[in-house]
Amino acid sequence: MQIVIFGATGMVGMQLVKQALYKGYKVRAFGRNVFTADMPKNDQLELIQGALFDQEQVYEAIKGTDAVISSLGGDSTGADMTRSLGMKNIITQMQKAGVSRIVAVGGMGSLNADDDTLVMDRPNYPAKFLPVSREHLKALGFLQASPLDFTFVCPPDILDADTTGNFITCRDFVPSPNSNKINAGDLALFMLSELNKNEFIRQRVGICN
Repeated sequence: MQIVIFGATGMVGMQLVKQALYKGYKVRAFGRNVFTADMPKNDQLELIQGALFDQEQVYEAIKGTDAVISSLGGDSTGADMTRSLGMKNIITQMQKAGVSRIVAVGGMGSLNADDDTLVMDRPNYPAKFLPVSREHLKALGFLQASPLDFTFVCPPDILDADTTGNFITCRDFVPSPNSNKINAGDLALFMLSELNKNEFIRQRVGICN
């Protein structure tokens, strides 16, 4: 399998790159700083320096792959709109390239709190998280409006820690019991597993350790 990873130099992205290579995938790592990041040395890894909002660069990165993995980050205010408009460009270029499968990182705020509201709509949801949560929700909206086979993984606080293999998931809702944390390694492990299992096509997924 050949995949392209957007956000490859971030905490989750680096885990995705390492684990995908371990699985024997051919990996394209896309980002502004891929040549200065501590990427593994591997003949199956292609580093692509590019800008997320550049249509041609994103298209060329996606063209010829089997699937897309997105672990896009951005600033804490959401003002750069990397998560939403970056996802919009990825979706557009995937359709142009004829690639339909994407597994993407969102945020816990996009999950259901009950039948009528989202977690981010709860009165006690921390206000400081709302700008980024709104960005994730916009990205989800772009995916839902597309014909793509997406899985939108909605983690809580992501820890810079390796894989344990001990985590739980839940479709559309926060898993119970909820630890409010997930190791970056475990998040990457689930995303790559879902890429093959296809258990959550066009679905949101809650996850925690």
